Amino acid sequence: MVSTGTMAALDRASLLCDQRGTKLTALRRQVLGLILESEAPIGAYDLLDRLRADRKAAAPPTVYRALEFLREQGLVHRIERLAAFVGCVDGAPHEHAAQFLLCRGCGRVTEIDDHDLAHALLAAARRIGFTVTGATVEAEGLCADCAAAA
Repeated sequence: MVSTGTMAALDRASLLCDQRGTKLTALRRQVLGLILESEAPIGAYDLLDRLRADRKAAAPPTVYRALEFLREQGLVHRIERLAAFVGCVDGAPHEHAAQFLLCRGCGRVTEIDDHDLAHALLAAARRIGFTVTGATVEAEGLCADCAAAA
């Protein structure tokens, strides 16, 4: 059963795709829904296992093609350190710098949108003549709950 919040996010994603002239097919929508419903970042093979509950013939290329589309549309981010994905259906029609806080205690991943951090990275790169075309910042540590429990 898909939550009301996830359904609203999927509807926003579908509208964004329509506005961009792309299509959030039933399969892509299902993969995005699985990511949004996951309590933690989810890997491609975990997605495949969940997808096979409804689509017995689903194979790795099925999931990878859907993930590629969702990344291109800015609807998911890949957490490189974890080789896993999180949803990002914020309504922004553009890519944004992604910054993630990864808790080593509970595994929670929090996306932040710190413009100062993004600008500092761009400025540092510019000082040495480097042009940044995309950046994902992943910081590891402990969330407030885990730090308090430690």
